[in-house]
Amino acid sequence: MPASPPPIQKVVAYITWDGELLVFRHSDHPEAGLQVPAGTLETGETPEQAVLRETQEETGLAGLEIRACLGLQEFEFSSAGRTEIHWRHYFHLVVPGQAPNTWRHFERSPSDGSPGPIAFDFFWLKLSTGMPELSGDLGFYLKNLMILLQHSTGFQLSKIINGDAHDPNGFSGLLP
Repeated sequence: MPASPPPIQKVVAYITWDGELLVFRHSDHPEAGLQVPAGTLETGETPEQAVLRETQEETGLAGLEIRACLGLQEFEFSSAGRTEIHWRHYFHLVVPGQAPNTWRHFERSPSDGSPGPIAFDFFWLKLSTGMPELSGDLGFYLKNLMILLQHSTGFQLSKIINGDAHDPNGFSGLLP
């Protein structure tokens, strides 16, 4: 029996600014769903280097700062009749200055091998109203992000805590 290929190393970025999470939709492929920046490590890169490179390539935002590594997820990815194991490294990043409310950015070098450029439509979602449902299990560590924000910045989750907001991931059940 042939040996399994090594897991593919990925990074996923939860970028926050002023209590909001950066998300995007594929302009030409809305069926891809709501996503956050993510990508593949290049040879010789650390996960930290990869998340900074990928976020700048996908968003056009420069100067993002890593605040925390949120965890590692083993994810089974199936497409076109083949299955791969991805090790996804999740990070919390922040925008140190101002950020536009919405914008379109073109990724010129897609890591999936598809012809570029790919248009992404970016916008911010308020975290105080609940956690968004992200495609491809990209929301795996959103609970960790919410807890981190609550403890490190005093971020108020009162609407979720009091049940006044939609909470599809059950965050309120984690609270004492």
